[in-house]
Amino acid sequence: MATLILEDGTTFKGRQFGASMSVSGEIVFQTGMVGYPEALTDPSYRCQLLTLTYPLVGNYGVPMDEEGEFGLSKWFESYKIHAAALIIGELSESPSHWSSAKSLDQWLKEQGIPGLQGVDTRCLTKKIREKGTLLGKLIVDGTPEESIPFDNPDKRNLVREVSMKEPKVFNHSGSFHITVLDCGIKYNQIRCLAQRGARVTVVPWDHPLDTADFDGLFVSNGPGDPQLCQATINNVRKVISVDQPKPVFGICLGHQLLSLVIGAKTYKMK
Repeated sequence: MATLILEDGTTFKGRQFGASMSVSGEIVFQTGMVGYPEALTDPSYRCQLLTLTYPLVGNYGVPMDEEGEFGLSKWFESYKIHAAALIIGELSESPSHWSSAKSLDQWLKEQGIPGLQGVDTRCLTKKIREKGTLLGKLIVDGTPEESIPFDNPDKRNLVREVSMKEPKVFNHSGSFHITVLDCGIKYNQIRCLAQRGARVTVVPWDHPLDTADFDGLFVSNGPGDPQLCQATINNVRKVISVDQPKPVFGICLGHQLLSLVIGAKTYKMK
């Protein structure tokens, strides 16, 4: 057994699965009916306790990690699980699917990620929607509650934690060149660019930029507060300030960073 404790004092008791460990972070929810392998490996969920609202999770198991097009993982969005924990209504104990190589419970154990089932995820989701940002901690029975403090991941530069350390090129034969700032990119974004004929160079979040090096610049999604990415903001500002700037586009956190580049302000919504 384990207990989810929110910073407002609300508690949710449930059955622990996956890795038997206590964690702390920000509580968030996701409403997809499928896609838990993709969601858990999405770097945007770094240090978050991910709640899935669909009532039954794990029913199609977890596929084997195999290499697909352009050398990218065929089934996952990054090389590991980034969420700090998984919170669900009910775990499927007997997954059934042609691609299933292991159960969700086994996968979480392998990756050292705890899970909690038997939780009223509808009630939890309504609370998150009404209250806005909520910190929480998952405490396994027998662990002193005070030994796990509430951890606010937004105070850290999470982008730096998930971004690749060295540039990497995908689809060398592409007819035009897109440089991608990796702020926590999902593999499918690289795949989508490469499938459209681009040579894609993925660079770290703070990599210096030169407009002569690319035909277009893409700023990826990612976790945390964009205002902590001043190196990215300054580097992008330089390439849009030249006399003939190249096209620049982004998604999610990338849009927030572009807003900061042009002088707008960002704030965290509920």
